[in-house]
Amino acid sequence: MTLKAYDGRPGNSRHRTFRGPESVLIAAAQLIYVLRSMRVSSTEHAAVCYREGATKNVAWMVNAKTSPSKPTNSRWPIAGAVLGQRPLSPHPRGHMTSQTSRWTPDQSPQICCKYLTEQARALFGPHPFAAEMSEDQVARLLPDYLAMSQAFPYLQAGSQRDLIFDAMNHNRDIPRDIELTSVVGNFICWDETGGYGQILQGGKVALPDILVTENFHSNLLRKDASQLLGRAIRPNYSATTKRYLHSLYAGLSSKDTLVRCAYMVAFELHAADMIESLWTTLVKTFKARPDDLEYFRSHVGGEDPAEKYHGEMTGRLIGELIPADRNNRFLDEFDRAYRLSLEWCRDLRRIVSLKGDDHSEVEHHGRCHCGSVKFYVKAPRELSAVRCNCSICEMSGFLHLLVPGNKLRIECGEEFLTTYQFNKNIARHTFCRVCGLKPFYRPRSNPAGFSVNIRCLDKGTIERITVSEFDGEHWDQAFRSMHQDLQSCVEDKTLE
Repeated sequence: MTLKAYDGRPGNSRHRTFRGPESVLIAAAQLIYVLRSMRVSSTEHAAVCYREGATKNVAWMVNAKTSPSKPTNSRWPIAGAVLGQRPLSPHPRGHMTSQTSRWTPDQSPQICCKYLTEQARALFGPHPFAAEMSEDQVARLLPDYLAMSQAFPYLQAGSQRDLIFDAMNHNRDIPRDIELTSVVGNFICWDETGGYGQILQGGKVALPDILVTENFHSNLLRKDASQLLGRAIRPNYSATTKRYLHSLYAGLSSKDTLVRCAYMVAFELHAADMIESLWTTLVKTFKARPDDLEYFRSHVGGEDPAEKYHGEMTGRLIGELIPADRNNRFLDEFDRAYRLSLEWCRDLRRIVSLKGDDHSEVEHHGRCHCGSVKFYVKAPRELSAVRCNCSICEMSGFLHLLVPGNKLRIECGEEFLTTYQFNKNIARHTFCRVCGLKPFYRPRSNPAGFSVNIRCLDKGTIERITVSEFDGEHWDQAFRSMHQDLQSCVEDKTLE
């Protein structure tokens, strides 16, 4: 949906354009904020038009009478005026743009968290975690979510490190902007690790309780997940989650004050919506009592939720660090940061929704021990593996996933691979020459393909492993009778 607001006479007007989810209710909410933010003062009327879809020709005009320097009335009489017939150019869903500056030079509005939250909801629509999920989908999503929850306070705590060392290395005083983002970041870390809540409830005598790591918010989440699933979960730092956390850290640690502030604010405002959406979904999926899920209740429930403080404290940075003439750039950076977190959630939802076809291929990412060699292989979520007892496999513990040559791609580190051959000199065993690990090689049984060591793959994309035994000690005989003598067994996907 496209929205355009006008203020002034035809041919001499200010206007703003938004593109976002195609919902009339969302559009109406957005119209209110558009007109309020324009602070109409020179005219009695402002107008907003919206066009449904990217290329449709019919648009509607909405007129609203305004009072100088006062918010517009939220009742919107609709006049069926047909506007121009020129179609709009396609634009990615959920992206906001403006033909002119979001704020005109004579305006100096205070950007507040409420405005940013409403704008984000209007532009992006319902949070991906609000969608219905099965118990199995939740079980596969929570380990990645736990990884993010576990890592975030450490990322936030370390985000100012390079800024401090930069000042030290140049023998400079610590600037005020670093002092401010550091103290707010430290408060968030203090709360995420349970300290603020302990002192708030028990005062100074509760200080020793900060050593009780069960009160870390990520460990409260573990407890909630265990209650719902009936088993403990471990954090899953999948390739998707690691990419997200690296990008998030880059924003939180940016030397650009505006970017650093935008990422801090965007993460907390997105987190509030994300946690509330997931809470609602978990209660519905598992028919649980909302108050029994302590992690979610303490963050967004009750009268004193943690996310309220996180939003308020990061929001205060805007007024302290962002001058009015940089509002437009701040909003652009906020959009970028908010979208980063939202896309991670969307990616997780897409991954857990692939369960319907266990034979559909996904990308399994892997690496050697030191990480110099990274690769991915396309294969089903349920893997068929081969365990061989030949001399080299027995010694190395290699667990084989046999794939055609076009299913494996080396992402980086090909220059670190070295080859070892023995006996018939058909198989080409490729090792990382830094750490000595063999993540994949060209096997004797399929020289045009690859055998991948399943133990080197990211476990987050593996559902189950079916293992077949192969008598590699008597290779020729075993290879001829392989299809008759394979004895299958199921091995737990958690590999030592």
